[in-house]
Amino acid sequence: MIPKNLIPVLLTVLFLNVTSCNSKKESEVVVEELKTVTTVYLIGDSTMANYTGDYDIGKDYMKTRYPVTGWGQVFQPFLVSDSLNQLKNLIKTDSVLVDDRARGGRSTRTFFQEGRWRAVYENLKKGDIVIMQFGHNDAAESKPERYVNIEGYKEFLRLYVSQTRQKGAIPIILTPVARNYPWKDDKLEDVHGEYDKAPKDVAKEMNVCLIDLNLKSREFFTKKGKDFVSQNYFMNLPPNTYEAYPDGQRDNTHFQPKGATVVAGLVFDGLKEINSDSNNK
Repeated sequence: MIPKNLIPVLLTVLFLNVTSCNSKKESEVVVEELKTVTTVYLIGDSTMANYTGDYDIGKDYMKTRYPVTGWGQVFQPFLVSDSLNQLKNLIKTDSVLVDDRARGGRSTRTFFQEGRWRAVYENLKKGDIVIMQFGHNDAAESKPERYVNIEGYKEFLRLYVSQTRQKGAIPIILTPVARNYPWKDDKLEDVHGEYDKAPKDVAKEMNVCLIDLNLKSREFFTKKGKDFVSQNYFMNLPPNTYEAYPDGQRDNTHFQPKGATVVAGLVFDGLKEINSDSNNK
């Protein structure tokens, strides 16, 4: 027989054991759920950025930014369950979350110096993917606050690749997306020069998957033609059409929604090619 004075103590111990077991089960469920999600981090510049949400805190995107759209802003719909079977050798989970950390005006150096890479690195887990696309701002020699020479550009790419791999995540390098110039004989030419070659050099040196987005986008834009691309894909806007640009806009670097969606599709095609390559290894 259990003494009456010990009954409350035993009941308390029993209660703690039960709640402890329940807590453990709940945490196991959470861990299991986390394992079913791959996070695809996007790091880069304005052509990749998501201008909605907290990009401009306190400002209404539709009133102050629209229609400017980074391709990362419209990338999530390409990575839904119906399309993941096309990436089954690259992505092992049944769902993907796109976490777009790209920011306007950032080069490989300033993205690191501002702590933006650290915020990604600290959250990386095994099997995640880091897609990196820089070059536009690295090459801006007239803007010393963001400019990075070729060797520095390569070194920061190496750093991002190495630290991604430290976490068991997968780095993917992109060449910088094309600008809408120069056109010659109805063909869009390359404007990035050595800043297009450098990512290829690093990818080869470190055996990193690479998507040649510069080439893919130039070829696609060329097929569509200069007039169509200028009016429908890039931020060349007539006056009195959009609240954020009452005087219109001439911008052959940043995208309207249609242009961003096209580029996001090209990146997805690149992922499918990587997936196929992985299958052949």
